[in-house]
Amino acid sequence: MRRVVITGLGTINPMGNNIADFWSAIKAGRSGVGPITRFDAAEYHTKIAAEVKNFNPGDYMDRRDARKMDLFSQYAVAASLEAMRDAGLEAGLDDPARLGVMLGVGIGGFETIEDSYYTLYQKGPDRVPPMTIPKLIANIGPGNVAIAINAQGPVYSMATACASGTDAIGNALRWIREGGGDVVVAGGVEACVTRLGVSGFNVIQALSTQYNHKPELASRPFDKDRDGFVIGEGAGVLVCEELEHAQARGARIYAEIGGSGISCDANHLTAPHPEGRGAIAAINMALADAGLQPQQIDYINAHGTSTPVNDPVETRAIKSVFAEHAYRLKVSSTKSMHGHLIGAAGGVEAIVCTLAIRDQFFPATINLDHPDPECDLDYVPNHGVEGVIKAAMSNSLGFGGHNGVLIICAFE
Repeated sequence: MRRVVITGLGTINPMGNNIADFWSAIKAGRSGVGPITRFDAAEYHTKIAAEVKNFNPGDYMDRRDARKMDLFSQYAVAASLEAMRDAGLEAGLDDPARLGVMLGVGIGGFETIEDSYYTLYQKGPDRVPPMTIPKLIANIGPGNVAIAINAQGPVYSMATACASGTDAIGNALRWIREGGGDVVVAGGVEACVTRLGVSGFNVIQALSTQYNHKPELASRPFDKDRDGFVIGEGAGVLVCEELEHAQARGARIYAEIGGSGISCDANHLTAPHPEGRGAIAAINMALADAGLQPQQIDYINAHGTSTPVNDPVETRAIKSVFAEHAYRLKVSSTKSMHGHLIGAAGGVEAIVCTLAIRDQFFPATINLDHPDPECDLDYVPNHGVEGVIKAAMSNSLGFGGHNGVLIICAFE
């Protein structure tokens, strides 16, 4: 079986617009949550979000090109260019047909949809901007990345809600293993901190509303005082590369992608199966794909949304698979810091797992002050710690019952 390694990383997210700044903030346990600035949120129940800060698309692309892109596409291109530079592949591949792009996109061009609808409503159908459709469709994010890096292999978006980024990386793993190509830019992207995005999640009571006065405290996975997730945005991208291809060009290798699992609860539109049926199946599938036993996993980056329903269900799923080892490994939710990035979540959290292995560092779950009695594992409360990590798992559990699990291993 062809082995797949990670040779490049790139991100735009609420805690930093590059890998170095993001990882520094993660290690320090800082929050990227603050008051909403994109629109006037005075009438909204939720007035906070994990917004990307100080992003200037002109730093990454021609301004004329940027104007043709929705914000989610801009994030995707910016993060992908950083990842390709980090991998030493700025010039692309000699054979661009061996280079692909697979990005998870949960929703797509929400900002464009809203702006174009207002134009339609106020000025009529003939005044809708001509770039409306090319900017909003979900596949245009990876499409714009492909243009930027000349990727002529498989280029597509993966839409499995909050599992989108994780599933996209899993597909990249399978495609490279099967010999379809040598390099895939894979991960996730989202930009739905908009009027419709926030109000839509508000009306289904998914977002935190109790901490508008102290935004940095709002995302509190596994804490008994949690009341919902904090919506975020950004992109997280990995350069996934066939091992021999990476070695032949002398690439620096961060880690190896060991395996992935994917399943569906087939239970409810928004709620997970109460016993974590689908999550358990996806975790077991990922372990089998990686050829690992449960006791070989050292760290789990949990889905850990900070919602009343998700956190105990995910805890039950972990305990079901890992049995007594569940109490020995470390589990944390970095959503406590960067918020829930929807389609981008899996990509950013795969980066966290990769850097956790590199630095042998377990990231914290901040704001874990009063643990929920149903959540009784070691969630690395409030402060990250050093330790041995040979294998890390990233869980992503999305609306529609989608479950994606990725295993990242130290390269040996």
